[in-house]
Amino acid sequence: MIPWLDPHTPFPDVSQALTTDAPGLLAAGADLSPQRLLAAYRRGIFPWFSEGQPILWWSTDPRMVLMTADLRVSDSLKKAVRKVARSAATDGRWQVRFDSDFEAVMRACAAPRRDGPGTWISDEIVAGYSGLHRLGYAHSAELWLDGQLVGGCYGVSIGRMFYGESMFARVTDGSKIALAYLVHFLRREGVTMIDCQQETKHLASLGAAPISRERFLRHLDASIDQPQIAAWQPVAPFAAAA
Repeated sequence: MIPWLDPHTPFPDVSQALTTDAPGLLAAGADLSPQRLLAAYRRGIFPWFSEGQPILWWSTDPRMVLMTADLRVSDSLKKAVRKVARSAATDGRWQVRFDSDFEAVMRACAAPRRDGPGTWISDEIVAGYSGLHRLGYAHSAELWLDGQLVGGCYGVSIGRMFYGESMFARVTDGSKIALAYLVHFLRREGVTMIDCQQETKHLASLGAAPISRERFLRHLDASIDQPQIAAWQPVAPFAAAA
């Protein structure tokens, strides 16, 4: 059994999350208001549920994280990032932007994939995180080609902690290019860990690895009360030349 949250019910302690059947499941109910989402992320809790389900809240153990110093950038990806940087400085066909169309990134992440249906990102999720974006707590990294959005990722930023949520690509390596720019920016701003929530082979291929919930929460406590990042401006991770 897990507790049901009414709009004003606080979250239970994460130690009460299930360890069997649905490991990490902590509670159900409440809403996706910016206030509720901020309260969740500050405690290392995130929402994840499918259509037809109530809002489900999770605190997984272990926790998948990407240390910003550990992002794996293949030679081919580095070449692609440099191509984008050269284009941005010359003809402008390729551009990386932050926060120029946050909702479009979320909608693209929600769209059906080549190998399956759309993701769990519903209109309710889009509305909740768009509210966080308007308050300055949610951000997108975007790859544009000839004025069209072709790749990107988004997440939540509190203090010097970043929580990655989802990514998409409409061109080869589109999401990875946006991620490389985002990780480079976060590293420059003193963010050392990106929460990836759940373990997948794709995240592992990028350098993410699982850690214990206890270690994750220690890092979280040391990071969320630091000053918010003031200005979100992409800077190329690698020199355009070479």
